[in-house]
Amino acid sequence: MGLLEELEQQAQMRGAGGDDAQRRKTERGTAYREKLEPALDALHAFLTELSQKLYTLKPRTALRYAVPGYGEVVGYIDHDYRLRDEKQPSSREVVLEFECAIATDESPVVEIEGASRVRALGGFFQRHRIGGMSQPRKDAAGELVGATFRAKGRIPLSASFHADAESGVLRMTFSHFDGFDTIVKTVPAGEVGEALYDQIGRFIVREQNTLLREDLPEAYRKQLRSKVQQLEIKRRWENKISDTREHELAELRRTYTAAGKLGGLFGRMRSFGRIGGAIGQLRNLFPRKKK
Repeated sequence: MGLLEELEQQAQMRGAGGDDAQRRKTERGTAYREKLEPALDALHAFLTELSQKLYTLKPRTALRYAVPGYGEVVGYIDHDYRLRDEKQPSSREVVLEFECAIATDESPVVEIEGASRVRALGGFFQRHRIGGMSQPRKDAAGELVGATFRAKGRIPLSASFHADAESGVLRMTFSHFDGFDTIVKTVPAGEVGEALYDQIGRFIVREQNTLLREDLPEAYRKQLRSKVQQLEIKRRWENKISDTREHELAELRRTYTAAGKLGGLFGRMRSFGRIGGAIGQLRNLFPRKKK
């Protein structure tokens, strides 16, 4: 094959690839206009009716959040729902927001000792806008080394459903439903319908469902379990090392504090000795008269 023939073949292949890319883009745009936009209309209507019924019934739905170093934070859904529908020329997002009120009387009171642990738990509470740290305790150097924690406040939850002509799929994002995490799942346009809306509704009211469940290979499940065990062992060793370091630092602080106090005492004694010596010299200059 000559050079010109090779170049012509490459041009044809590139043109075919460009045509395929353009075809896929057109298909995604068509899926958005013909399937996803009407589906989001139906989903918005479904969520509107769902939130109205939940507001009327106000079921007592408990949520539980595991917090490392603290325990389990218990809360109950506050059925004050806010539904937003944000439309753009080639995209749309429907967002449902509400809150979980922390049940302080059902959450544990935990005494935390150690500067690193207090900072870690205090930082976690602060990042997630949870209150409840009290009775701070400091060491001789003024560093926070202990505190009492009991969770209080409100945890925001949101469920957003986004679609656009560029991707041609429904992107679902759930925040703070299962722990303090954000879970994302995409659904092809052809799978968006009443069955999916029902799964979304059951997930929001915290009923058992398969909305976010995926079948994982057994080998991958074993890998995940192994990783969790390794992380737990690592966390235990980190806590042990942290405790040892804090104990050593506390000993050093006490040693230096005691040394500083002792040094001050010796300094005063030396000063007193110098004063005593000066008084003795004055006495030699002015001897007492013998009677």
